[in-house]
Amino acid sequence: FFFFGITLVTLLHKPTLKQHVFLRSSPTPTPQTAEGPETLKFRLSGFPRKHNEGRIEVFYKGEWGTICDDDFSLANAHVLCRQLGFVSATGWTHSAKYGKGTGKIWLDNVQCSGSERSVSVCKSRGWGNSDCTHDEDAGVICKDERLLGYVDSNVQVDENKVEEVRLRPVFTIATKRMPVTEGVVEVKNKDGWAQICDNGWTPKNSHVVCGMMGFPHEKKVNKNFYKLYAERQKNHFLVHSVACSGTEVHLAACPLEFNYGNATESCPGGMPAVVSCVPGPLYAQSTAMRKKLKMPSTIRLKGGAKYGEGRVEVLKGSEWGTICDDRWNLLSANVVCRELGFGSAKEALTGARMGQGLGPIHMNEVQCTGHERSLWNCRYKNITAEDCKHTEDASVRCNVPYMGYEKTVRILGGRTRYEGRVEVLYTETNGTLRWGLICGEGWGTEEAMVVCRQLGLGYANHGLQETWYWDSSNVTEMVMSGVKCTGDEMSLNQCQHHRTISCQKAAARFSAGVICSETASDLVLNAPLVQQTTYIEDRPLHMLYCAAEEDCLSKSAAKANWPYGHRRLLRFSSQIHNIGRADFRPKAGRHSWVWHACHGHYHSMDIFTHYDLMSANGTKVAEGHKASFCLEDTDCDEGVSKRYECANFGEQGITVGCWDLYRHDIDCQWIDITDVKPGNYILQVVINPNYEVAESDFTNNAMKCNCKYDGHRIWVHNCHIGDAFSEEAEKKFEKYPGQLNNQIS
Repeated sequence: FFFFGITLVTLLHKPTLKQHVFLRSSPTPTPQTAEGPETLKFRLSGFPRKHNEGRIEVFYKGEWGTICDDDFSLANAHVLCRQLGFVSATGWTHSAKYGKGTGKIWLDNVQCSGSERSVSVCKSRGWGNSDCTHDEDAGVICKDERLLGYVDSNVQVDENKVEEVRLRPVFTIATKRMPVTEGVVEVKNKDGWAQICDNGWTPKNSHVVCGMMGFPHEKKVNKNFYKLYAERQKNHFLVHSVACSGTEVHLAACPLEFNYGNATESCPGGMPAVVSCVPGPLYAQSTAMRKKLKMPSTIRLKGGAKYGEGRVEVLKGSEWGTICDDRWNLLSANVVCRELGFGSAKEALTGARMGQGLGPIHMNEVQCTGHERSLWNCRYKNITAEDCKHTEDASVRCNVPYMGYEKTVRILGGRTRYEGRVEVLYTETNGTLRWGLICGEGWGTEEAMVVCRQLGLGYANHGLQETWYWDSSNVTEMVMSGVKCTGDEMSLNQCQHHRTISCQKAAARFSAGVICSETASDLVLNAPLVQQTTYIEDRPLHMLYCAAEEDCLSKSAAKANWPYGHRRLLRFSSQIHNIGRADFRPKAGRHSWVWHACHGHYHSMDIFTHYDLMSANGTKVAEGHKASFCLEDTDCDEGVSKRYECANFGEQGITVGCWDLYRHDIDCQWIDITDVKPGNYILQVVINPNYEVAESDFTNNAMKCNCKYDGHRIWVHNCHIGDAFSEEAEKKFEKYPGQLNNQIS
């Protein structure tokens, strides 16, 4: 019953001269043949799984079926993964790991060498001849890298002739400027790069090409210049006719006519096709153009490792919400990508591949034609409570312009390509280029995020200030210091840094390093629970000795007449969920965890959450002094097992799909408001405030509530995650109606 995220591709099953018939009892594999042409389709199915793994299913003679695991091997998986559009396999599974399939078991005793173009030419018992049950269904795990020409798991492309497309600029100034927005369209085949004849070339063709290059729109080209240019060039025309509808995500998906004759003379009266594209706001080459091309305010991407990818969220009314992945495909993803100022969609992702969202799910069964200017112009259904959960949030990966950022930074010396010492390419005074190190002082997660994004290595796991334990290169000079990033930059060059090097620890062992990861955690606070559990307690001082040792009271408590008197505490529960795609683990190793006798367990993080009470203008009037935290799985979603607990020096962390609950009645789970005067305030809770541990999205780490305190009682209302509402609604934060009475205890 689990069909979300099904990967589907189509290949041609070639006809052969005769068909072999196999007896059911025969175990001897024989080369597979067929009577006539048959279209084979392949998909990955089952649960739980990622998009690049699953039970392998084949569509043959009008029916989906599975493959038995008898004699299955990695070589078989290699062939099947390539037919699914991936470059290779990294593993395979047996005994119906991804669940039992239904219907036919199409193939048994499959034996491939690994080099075959199709599983249909591998040895097997023959189509439909098997002695297996569905308890023996085979699965494959493919490398998460697409074959060139396969643009997505949702696209069916037969034998792509066009694998790569580029715009070759001819203006001298254009060759030095990034991104390239105008030039001759060239396609790559086995003989190299070739041109496309522009006879019959339409704006729809240009629209598709610009989308591939990462641009949302095309514009007219001055053909006169290019005609003069083409007359002086020797052209090689591979394609002499293209007929795109404009909704395709790749030129290979358009009807193409290839030239098989004299390639230099196959465009009579024409010239090479030339395209000019309009960049989106993020990639405009001038400040004036960037201001003119504003980002849309009703759609956004969240949780992606780089620009142009993420969970799709739309603004309805004043509240952001997600999209259910039912019927989610490339046509709809295309509309999203272009609306956001990127190119066409590279992938339409299902199953919360970019993490789960929060709040409402605004749209379901979105069906776009591909021509819409906005996702809201597409057909869709309103959501009902039974339809979808956030585990089905839709995501996209868009084509973005090539900027060459990865050429100016590299990481070396690590155990894998995802980690190492950071080196940057810089220009010396004499104009020569060479590599240098970055001073590790002040280097942290935000800076590492930029490096990992720049190199296309996913999220930052750690930003390291010392790298002596990695292999050294011949690069020893510090060339950059004082690097300070917000975490949103596309390259390190966009971050602030010292104009002249200033590094107290200038030895190479103190240079900056990074550890990147394909996945990351994402913590978020349960805002309604804070609102429901907030109350005031007047707690006697004789019951607060342990809290005083932990420094959980405000400074005035030191002057109190112990053990007499009391402290007024604003108490509430904090339930912190991990809705990301990796477990949240403390940065500190077990050897540095601190034993807390009052609590009877070890604490792994000094600063995990900030509790603040602020005035309306943002001035802090009181704060929680919870000194340190123990991270564990208090409870989990259905089907998810707990992995972390604080007791007995256990491993600490928060598993994906689980939450850590700090109840309102435990020590230090409060803000000491003894010295706070009556008035209107903002209660703010921020998780992971110092970015000590990497997350896929830091914008949802803060929660705010309105508070009204009259000196005896407190009213708390409008608790919400910081980016859950529109900017206009956030500005009216103080004026939101609705109150929740919480009586003094």
